[in-house]
Amino acid sequence: MSLRFASLGSGSKGNCLVVEAGGTRLLLDCGLAPRETERRLARIGLAPADLAGILVTHEHDDHAGQAYPFAAQHRLPVWMTCGTRAALAESRRLADEVETRTIEGRACFAAGDIEVQPYTVPHDAREPVQFVLSDGAFRLGVLTDIGATTAHVEATLSSCDALVLECNHDLDLLWAGDYPKWLKERIAGPFGHLDNGTSRRLLASLDRSRLRHVVAAHLSQRNNRPELARAALAAAMGCEPAWIGLATQEEGFGWRELR
Repeated sequence: MSLRFASLGSGSKGNCLVVEAGGTRLLLDCGLAPRETERRLARIGLAPADLAGILVTHEHDDHAGQAYPFAAQHRLPVWMTCGTRAALAESRRLADEVETRTIEGRACFAAGDIEVQPYTVPHDAREPVQFVLSDGAFRLGVLTDIGATTAHVEATLSSCDALVLECNHDLDLLWAGDYPKWLKERIAGPFGHLDNGTSRRLLASLDRSRLRHVVAAHLSQRNNRPELARAALAAAMGCEPAWIGLATQEEGFGWRELR
């Protein structure tokens, strides 16, 4: 058994993660333009024809804005919650020719060789979820776009073998920056994004005994720095900051494998 994963890009300009188990490969979110998504897939040795579909966490443009254009071009199904589908329909970002498969926020399902476990999170979207993906032996937890941790989130992410975890901002940098007050409050609020300190405390609360990979993701390019995010997660893991992976906006990160 083996599971591997790579990021095509992570941040406010577009998010896309690739997960592979057995003969199945899924995109988790699609916020990059179709041609850019194709280019970045090629960078990790894949083509759109290698994919089985797209999982969507929520309707925000940096996660779902290009899901339907890409799915329509390559005849891929898209999985999302009813609330996410309704929000995309209101903004006219659905495509009739794309097969949309509705999921529930706490109901597992199989997508080929990948077991998909959605879980609900607090975020300022219609019905947002995040995902744990498994090949039956190894579990990859993904958590971005969440304003505050919950007992459900912590229970779901405990005992994962790999974790991609949001470290969106440093609170001091955010409050000292030039964003308008309303935007700072939205980002730092209970339905916004995780700061480095909250991500550290969340990671420290988990059962980390199986963790082989921890990757800091969805970093703000204006309100965070990689060394701050890595130091925060390293403090929770009791490891050197260099061991913590980093998902960047332009490069994402290359294949990481659980075997």
